[in-house]
Amino acid sequence: MKKFLSNITNQVLIATVLGVIAGILLPDMMGNVKFIGDIFLRLIQMSVVVLVMGAVIEAVGSLEPKELGKMGAKVFAWFMGSTILAAALGIILGLVIQPGEGIDTSAFDVEVIETSSQTVFETITAFFPTNVIQAMADANMIQVIIFAILFGLALGLIKDEGKNSILIDFITAFNNTILKMITMIMKLAPIGVFCLIAPVIGQVGIAVLLTLAKFLMAFGIGTFLFLTIWIFITAVYCKVSPVKLAQNMWRMTIVALTTTSSAVTLPVQLEDGKNKLGISDRISKFVIPLGMSLNSNGLAMFLSLAIVTFAQFYGIPMGLGNLVNAVILSTLATLGTVVVPGGGLVALAMVMPALGLPTESIAILAGIDWFSGMFRTVLNVDADTTVALIIAKDEDELDYDVFRA
Repeated sequence: MKKFLSNITNQVLIATVLGVIAGILLPDMMGNVKFIGDIFLRLIQMSVVVLVMGAVIEAVGSLEPKELGKMGAKVFAWFMGSTILAAALGIILGLVIQPGEGIDTSAFDVEVIETSSQTVFETITAFFPTNVIQAMADANMIQVIIFAILFGLALGLIKDEGKNSILIDFITAFNNTILKMITMIMKLAPIGVFCLIAPVIGQVGIAVLLTLAKFLMAFGIGTFLFLTIWIFITAVYCKVSPVKLAQNMWRMTIVALTTTSSAVTLPVQLEDGKNKLGISDRISKFVIPLGMSLNSNGLAMFLSLAIVTFAQFYGIPMGLGNLVNAVILSTLATLGTVVVPGGGLVALAMVMPALGLPTESIAILAGIDWFSGMFRTVLNVDADTTVALIIAKDEDELDYDVFRA
């Protein structure tokens, strides 16, 4: 029991159950604790911008310039392609299944998002900052990430020229410090989640629980559909059997599903990538670890589905421009993904305000973060491995005899 209670995920799950009960039994009283939950959200949000910027700079700047050549461009293109597909699928499933519809939220005072009237060219132009400090102050994550990518590229080139590598060491140390701070804050998650979800239940009632069940169902369907589509694409590209590919990836899929950790699954990925899929060491050791920082299909789908779910939940209309921005933001947000407890909640704290959605929504998904984490990890792990297989095929470093054995 002591071990069970010491796990932060279990603590959040218990806090969610207690919050639901308290919200049902003491709806008026629970409205007085909402400010504590708001403080918890602010503690997370205050470090999100520098967290994302530092993580992207470190990931890109740590690469050797030679690795950032043709192969690096191909890896990044496949990463982005799979992530955009996952984010778009999350939007589509949200619109079709409508997990946030049918709940009376008239008690909430929510501002309506203005439908985007920008052209495609204006939207793309707005991705690039004129002042990165202003972009950070406004929490414009797309602009911050683009700056971080360019900064990381420049840092990698300077390091390769032997001029100075002290800056990347500083950034790594800075990132570790921010990561430790986030970890400290996340220890308050059970209290924060309780103080956020209890007022929500008190205002809306237990009907909100239907949103959780429908959200998980939509996410589960999305995970199955994405893996089916992506494994088929990979099999056709690499000229292998999709059934055999799925079989060879079965062990890492199970490990990812049960541990909900890409880091824990990494050794299994590398081992099975070599011994079951026939990927060379050079390719697997470059692509798969890089994917942990730059590729997160599961998180992209989670974020885009959450955006649509809570726009429906609060009755906030979202036009085509807003949906496109949701896909792009969900995709780019994965570039700053780092391994922290409750990483999905941290990412939500970044994208929800950026799209004008109420941050109170974050608490509603906190109680099922472990279950949604299962789907996120499977999507991340399997997509990273299939991209490594694709690159190995392109570089003539895929051993078909090992794959078919």
